[in-house]
Amino acid sequence: MAKVSFTQARVANFKCPEGKKQAFLWDSGSPGLGLRVTPAGKPAYVFQGVYQGKDVRITIGSPSVWSIPDAHAKARELQRLIDEGKDPRDLKRDAIAAADAKRAAEVAQAESDKLDAVTVGEVWDVYLADRRPFWGERHYADHEKMAKAGGVVSKRGVKALPDGTKPKTLPGPVFELLAWPLRDLTPARVEAWAAEHAKARPTYARLCWRCLKVFLNWCAEHPEYSRLLATANPAKTKKAREMLGKPSVKDDALQREQLPVWFDAVRRIQNPVVVAYLQVMLLTGARPGEVLTLKWEDVNTQWKGLTIRDKVEGERVIPLTPYVAHLLAGLPCRNEWVFASTRTLKMDPKNIKRRGRDADQAGRAAPAGDISPASATGHLSDPSTAHRCACATAGLEGLTLHGLRRSFASLTEWLEVPTGVVAQIQGHKPSATAEKHYKRRPLDLLRVHHERIEAWVLEQAGIKFDAGQPQGLRVVSAA
Repeated sequence: MAKVSFTQARVANFKCPEGKKQAFLWDSGSPGLGLRVTPAGKPAYVFQGVYQGKDVRITIGSPSVWSIPDAHAKARELQRLIDEGKDPRDLKRDAIAAADAKRAAEVAQAESDKLDAVTVGEVWDVYLADRRPFWGERHYADHEKMAKAGGVVSKRGVKALPDGTKPKTLPGPVFELLAWPLRDLTPARVEAWAAEHAKARPTYARLCWRCLKVFLNWCAEHPEYSRLLATANPAKTKKAREMLGKPSVKDDALQREQLPVWFDAVRRIQNPVVVAYLQVMLLTGARPGEVLTLKWEDVNTQWKGLTIRDKVEGERVIPLTPYVAHLLAGLPCRNEWVFASTRTLKMDPKNIKRRGRDADQAGRAAPAGDISPASATGHLSDPSTAHRCACATAGLEGLTLHGLRRSFASLTEWLEVPTGVVAQIQGHKPSATAEKHYKRRPLDLLRVHHERIEAWVLEQAGIKFDAGQPQGLRVVSAA
């Protein structure tokens, strides 16, 4: 092979002859150093030597990167390795592997550092997105609410502060945890958080604590987060549980002898939609939200059934009893919701008793409160205010909307209705093997018991009702 002394001009002007796949130009000043070019015009310095009787060719690099003196030095280095009995190709592969390993280690360390700094809030967002397909809307909204920043001007009917401004919403108990790195969420910190919130909102703090435990259980099941946890579940400690205390058992429920005064007070509320809503709640034993979101398409007058959107089973069908059917038939059909809202009842709690007693003495309807704009959802949003007012008039302070559901279950004991029937109507999970796997009660069988319950409640309340044909639905303007 003819050799020439490499110069910048010779290296730059060397081209691959037409018809050849590659061409070489060899340097006379450094044994084994050559320049390889291809038709694509990408030259590269190469070294060629003999190792153990076989030709060895190694690419050094592009002339745009390697100067001629540097290429000479590299060629001499490779020849020296061969003279020492070492294969330069093995050393090059080892060097490449070491460089790759170093880069991989640097990337892994960067990812590890990034993961160590991940906050509770970042993982909380991932958790909510992962669990949303398995949760109901209300459960998901509860998780969003407990992590809200607060500081928004309250939209509810609350009194203005002395300076004339309205109070702002409080941050959710979980919000202050969101900025902490997940690895710093230790049992001691959770206990301090529980102690602080147990002073102001113990009931809500207990709910948030339970949700926090479930969240950390989820973290423990994911390897990328489990290694950041101080313990298996930092929120699951005896001290945190003791600080939050035990929830008190709710016992608000209507007694049999209280039915007349309750019905009398409720039926005097000025808003007929609220009147029907409260009575339907008591006579069906459904959850407050289930009745609020009842749609006209859920009312089956042909087969006399009500489809309830259930938070446990998705939905359940209960009997449409005669008096409930009568109440619903008397409601205006303004939109898709059965209990449509065009007004929201509000009232200052301090005036409930006084105005209620005054109305009762005068024989007037129970005070309905001030008129405010319609609900944004299209259905009733806060019927509890009107209910508290009616209960104050009747001397039944403390009876909540959920207490009406509790009342339904309690009053059925007077009729000795099978527990499984009551549970199926109310949407409770079966509590026994036979109930869960063997008993399937059709709607007609539930109706036998449910109509008996309704008739008995109306009788105890002193309400005379002819279970004839209910009046038809009335379509009115939504304006």
